[in-house]
Amino acid sequence: MVELPIADSSTPTTRTRKPDWLRVKLPIGPEYKRVRKLVDEYKLNTICQSGNCPNMGECWGAGTATFMILGNTCTRSCSFCAVKTGRPNEYDEDEPRRVAEAIELMQVKHAVITSVNRDELKDRGAEIWYETVRQVKERTPQTTIETLIPDTRGNWEALARMIEGGQEVVSHNMETVKRLYRKVRPQAKYDRSLEQIQRTKDAGMRTKSGIMVGLGETPEEVYEIMDDLIAHGCDVLTIGQYLQPTKLHLEVAEFVTPEQFADYKAVGLEKGLNFVESGPLVRSSYHAERHL
Repeated sequence: MVELPIADSSTPTTRTRKPDWLRVKLPIGPEYKRVRKLVDEYKLNTICQSGNCPNMGECWGAGTATFMILGNTCTRSCSFCAVKTGRPNEYDEDEPRRVAEAIELMQVKHAVITSVNRDELKDRGAEIWYETVRQVKERTPQTTIETLIPDTRGNWEALARMIEGGQEVVSHNMETVKRLYRKVRPQAKYDRSLEQIQRTKDAGMRTKSGIMVGLGETPEEVYEIMDDLIAHGCDVLTIGQYLQPTKLHLEVAEFVTPEQFADYKAVGLEKGLNFVESGPLVRSSYHAERHL
């Protein structure tokens, strides 16, 4: 097994030694190459690439990927995220067809679809969301779908359109605990994201969220957000280690131990969450098929 340490630019001049548990496989193998070729051929964006996901080799090697629609430029400037920020180009109305065709060719059993924030669009990109899910279901009705949707900024009509295409799971990441929201997600609101999850649950969907740890939160604050999520109808929670993508992003405050991740999982299940995926390399779409 070939392994690479995960890149981290916590300081510009010194190299921080990572714990042994933060190691990932080098992306190799014929299946990885096949998925890479399809992604390039269909001009698709994936959060695997844009977000510098440490699990890209494992997931692509298994023939799966998380597709990112509505371009690769986000209108938000979250201090943890590697996706570029700026004024996005016009969206591609043919994108739903290309995503659906690629998923069919890849023979994906469970597809995860996410997007950048498109705050400049009146419908937040909802119609592209709806069409993407609908066309995937039309081409491959056996494929189950999880949509990881951004903050709609309280546009509940847009939210309703985003989640009525036929997907099985709707996810919206809280990302961090309440105290750190202004620092980590300066253009988002903690209570508004909770309301979005509640409204998704009220619409009859299976709901999911994700948080990062290692940003300076305490275990008590993690337990508090668990309580808030449960109170707002969240079924599934993922918890993973924050890793600094570049020296311009927030520094890692702590490398959380595998034992602490195991404790978070146990507490979350005890509190009433239906499923908890918790570990250093866990990301919101990692092993997403298990959540069904």
